[in-house]
Amino acid sequence: IGIVMQNITIILTAFSLVRERERGNLELLIVSPIKPSELIIGKMIPYISIGFLDFLIALFLGTQLFSIPIRGSLLLMLLGFVFVITALSIGMLISTVARNQLQAMQITFIILLPTILLSGFMFPIEAMPKMVQNISKLLPATYFIIILRGIILKGTSLRLLITESLVLVVFSFLLLMAAIKKFHKSLD
Repeated sequence: IGIVMQNITIILTAFSLVRERERGNLELLIVSPIKPSELIIGKMIPYISIGFLDFLIALFLGTQLFSIPIRGSLLLMLLGFVFVITALSIGMLISTVARNQLQAMQITFIILLPTILLSGFMFPIEAMPKMVQNISKLLPATYFIIILRGIILKGTSLRLLITESLVLVVFSFLLLMAAIKKFHKSLD
C-alpha cells in the first residue's frame, strides 16, 4: 500500500508545475497575487483527494480480495493522510526543481527506485549493511511501511508507533516547506 501510494502521488505531482511551465501557463501564475505557499498547496489539494482515495481503495481491496484483516487502530487513516501529503510534497519539490517533464521523470525514478529497495518493502532493513540502514532512515516510506505492518498485520497500538508517526509528520512538514521555499515566482 505504501509503495503504490507513494509512486502514484509522486508521479502525479512531479509533473504539475513542470506542465504549467511547458504550456506557458506559469507566467499567469507568477503575475497572480497569490503567494508561493498558496500556489503549492492549491496545486496539491486535488492530488490529496486522489491519493487518499487510492489509499482507501488499497485498504478495501486488501481486506476484501486478499482477506487481510486490519488488526489495529483506525488512526491508520490519519497516518495514511499524512503519508499522502508527504509523498505529494516530494513530488511538488521535484516539480519545482525540474525544468521539463523528462527531467521530472528522471528525478522521480532516482527517488522511487531506492525507496522500493531500501524502505523495507522488499528486503528487511535489519539485514542491510549499517550504511544502507542509515540511508533507509531518510526515506519517508520506511516509516509508513513500519506503521502499516504494525497496525494492519500486528495490531500494534499507536502508542508503540509514536516515533515513526512523528517522523512521518516531520518529513511531511519539512518537504512541504522545502517545496514552497524552492518555488520562485519568476521564470529563471
